[in-house]
Order: sequence, then C-alpha cells, then structure tokens
Amino acid sequence: MARIDYYLFPLSPFTYLAGSRLEEIAARHGVDIEYKPFALPKVFEAHGTPALPQRHEARKSYRMTEIRRIAATHGLPVNIQPRHFPTNPVPACTAIISAQMVARDSGRGDVGKLAQNFLRACWVEEKDIAEDHIVRECLEAAGFDAGIADRDMLSAVEIYEKNTQDALDIGVFGAPTYYCDHELFWGQDRLEYLDRKLAGG
Repeated sequence: MARIDYYLFPLSPFTYLAGSRLEEIAARHGVDIEYKPFALPKVFEAHGTPALPQRHEARKSYRMTEIRRIAATHGLPVNIQPRHFPTNPVPACTAIISAQMVARDSGRGDVGKLAQNFLRACWVEEKDIAEDHIVRECLEAAGFDAGIADRDMLSAVEIYEKNTQDALDIGVFGAPTYYCDHELFWGQDRLEYLDRKLAGG
C-alpha cells in the first residue's frame, strides 16, 4: 500500500492552513499517513534559509498577506500574529509521535485530529502549545490518554531527531512537505498534485 510521509511543524501557519485536506486525500485513495513532526529550524539552518525574524521586511509582509489569502480561500479562521508564536515546538511534536505509536498499536485515537488540535491551538485559539496542560488537552480531545507524552518521551525524542535527519536526507526544506513514492510535494498548495499522483495522473 502507498504511504504518505507527512513532514509537519506545529508552529507553521501553512501547515495549519492545509486543514484536513491531506487526510481527505489519503482516505479517498486508501493510503496511510505517517506523521513525521520535525525540527524545521534545523532544516532552515542546514539549507542556509534565514529564520523568520531575519528575513527581509518585504518577505515578512508578503507572508502575512498569503496567510490571509489562503485562510479566506479555505474558510479557515486564523490569527496571523498569534500571542504564543514562536514557542517551543518539541512538546507538541513528541506528543504527536507518541500518539502515533499508540494508534498504531491499539487503533485508538486520531493522530490527524491531534495535529490539527495543536495547529488550531496556536493559530486560532491563542494557546501556548509548549505548556503541559495544553498538550494534555489536545491529546484528550483527539481520543488519547493525556499521559502518553510523558511515558514515551525518550522514544519520541529519538524519533523526532530521526525525522529531522530523514527530512534532510530526502531534501525537505520547508513545511508542510508530503513525500510519496520518492516524490516531494512542498506546501499546502501542492496537495492537488499529490491527489493527482495518487489517482494515477
């Protein structure tokens, strides 16, 4: 069965703006999604991409324009300057990884919903996804035991680091990135190309 490796970063507005379209595409074509949270700042550093604060003002301004446009196109609420951005992404990333392990073993919980919970918490709900009670809240809302992130922390951190190296190895340079059958699709606006590929186009 085909699989989509989904390189996501829970502080990325463009990852949030993908909404549930990836999950809808995967369900339509009967393919699995491997959620691979990764350290986007490390990838930026490896590629020489300036971090957001160091980018030219014209680029920063256009980024906000694009966020507004995409949100309006897809009918998604968004706060383009959230109160808790940036923050530490690791608690959310490791929670997603731990949840995926649980879902794989038990069939319980919804990893896609969990990822969306974190993204909405940052980009809509003005919540700090680095805070333990927010992580627990997001886990429970997606059908997971709130304690799994603590129990599986060491394994999850190792996978998080491996995901980051995997991203570098296959040429990922931004988020969201979708990897399927040795082909990269960067950005939520490339989901239609992924859909077409899975349809055999």
